[in-house]
Amino acid sequence: MVRSSANTYRCGDCGHEVTKWVGRCPECQTWGSVAAAGSRPVTAVVAATPSNPARPISQIDLHSAQATPTGVAELDRVLGGGLVPGAVVLLAGEPGVGKSTLLLEVAYRIALADRRALYVTGEESAGQVRLRAQRTGALHDELFLAAESDLAAVLGHLDAVDPGLLIVDSVQTMSCAGVEGSPGGVSQVRAVASVLISAAKARGLPVVLVGHVTKDGTVAGPRVLEHLVDVVLQFEGDRHSTLRMVRGIKNRFGPADEVGCFELTDDGIICLPDPSGLFLSHRDGAVAGTAVTVVVEGKRPLLGEIQALVAESALANPRRAVSGLDSSRVAMILAVLERRGGVRLVGSDVYTATVGGMRVAEPAADLAVALAVASAAGDLLLPSHTVAIGEVGLAGEVRQVTGLRRRLTEAARLGFRHALVPPETVTATARESALRVSGGGASVPPEMRVHVVPDLAAALGWLRA
Repeated sequence: MVRSSANTYRCGDCGHEVTKWVGRCPECQTWGSVAAAGSRPVTAVVAATPSNPARPISQIDLHSAQATPTGVAELDRVLGGGLVPGAVVLLAGEPGVGKSTLLLEVAYRIALADRRALYVTGEESAGQVRLRAQRTGALHDELFLAAESDLAAVLGHLDAVDPGLLIVDSVQTMSCAGVEGSPGGVSQVRAVASVLISAAKARGLPVVLVGHVTKDGTVAGPRVLEHLVDVVLQFEGDRHSTLRMVRGIKNRFGPADEVGCFELTDDGIICLPDPSGLFLSHRDGAVAGTAVTVVVEGKRPLLGEIQALVAESALANPRRAVSGLDSSRVAMILAVLERRGGVRLVGSDVYTATVGGMRVAEPAADLAVALAVASAAGDLLLPSHTVAIGEVGLAGEVRQVTGLRRRLTEAARLGFRHALVPPETVTATARESALRVSGGGASVPPEMRVHVVPDLAAALGWLRA
């Protein structure tokens, strides 16, 4: 017996089914993705002879899953060592952030290693990409370029060139004949991605797909695209800053929380193995209204400077301006400062910002924000070579943070000698110069002096001492 779904409507983004048409999918909240579903006969599935028989897991060859470095160290760090044969990587980011420049550098490095690379551009002409490659010094005879937007033509180039790496820029510009919808639509993106993934697995060819993002920062197109690919990378950066970050969102071959740092210049893109210096201002002495903290991006500790300015306001409603920080969290810290710390901010404009375009969202920077504002309000100097690490609660307590040992080690490496830390992160100790941090038992570098501050009042007292 055959059952039909003629009266069923299905979301092309997440696959959710409803009995009547709606403009917005109730499951994934996507507009315009619900369409009538064709009949789907339900028949019995007959067992077939498998193409590859099952084998004991100990007999599976590991060479097919070993990563090959791309030559771009920061990207290899995020990928978990490099590109795996047959892996499909989705690199998403805002327009103009530098995705094409980074991938052109990757293709050039692959060509330098005597492995042929094929770069397919569907957004720019071949001449435009050639000019960029000349400007960044990415010209090589083993780097092949094709301007195509038809999927069948891309597969033809694969047969002709036989590359060791395929880059498609971008998946939203490719079209597949016989599939309804315009390029970039849900059906087209799903079909193009499925064909390219099948080709990658059959040839053992690593493929990198460039993806657009929507206004809220998510990957454009069907959500199933992120499930189909092996690796999803987010390329982030501020237009007013040269700093760029590649963040791992999903990775079947390595860590999914790693971050790679780059600097985008007129001459191309440069790896930044030690980017902490970008987030610190360089001056001889301490300045009121500044505090340094250590944040963790993925598994990488980075030092960041928080700056604050408190000025008398002529407005009925004083301004609260924030740059690089979470505005709601800063507002909470200001309230705790007034109520628990006795810092009067009523009638004053408060400006808080980070240095170097850094974005800080984790609670570990709360203590540094509070000390920077208190320092600016009272014109007090936080001792130089001091970092502040800790989350501030509504009761004024300073809470424990994760990865404190890594944060302190990074601060000591860059010359900081004092650290304000929350309690319960330090095990039994009486020596201030060599405290042991819980979670591994490794001691802090002997040159680092750790000061425990149980609450905000204790931290402010240390500031006023």
